[in-house]
Amino acid sequence: MQSRASAVWEGGLKDGNGRVSGGSGAFSDLAYTFATRFEGKDGSNPEELIAAAHAACFAMALSNILGQAGMNPEHIAANATVTLEMLDAGPTVTASHLVVKAKVPGANDADFQQAAGKAKEGCPISRLLNAEISMDASLEG
Repeated sequence: MQSRASAVWEGGLKDGNGRVSGGSGAFSDLAYTFATRFEGKDGSNPEELIAAAHAACFAMALSNILGQAGMNPEHIAANATVTLEMLDAGPTVTASHLVVKAKVPGANDADFQQAAGKAKEGCPISRLLNAEISMDASLEG
């Protein structure tokens, strides 16, 4: 399976602007600029899209692993925070931190933590990232 996206950048680095679109049409012409990427201004940026992909991928992987173990989740809420740092080599994604809360009837914390760890290591986006991936996982009552 292949997924596609496209980006168009117009202008210089600091005064220009870009647009990114998903090949499926799920998002189109999502704007980004130097300021939204490097200065914390409102708007999207590539790292936000990576964070969204990591959270979505992890949630699906965890659902699968829990289901295979006979623990069917009612709800999984995953958030990812991707860190972009300025290194000597240039801007670099150095980490992604996952925070997950899940409601899984009948699950105990040890089994949940084991499943969450497997999902963190095994989801395709985790395997793609060459960065430290940390996680806080908790079951909801």
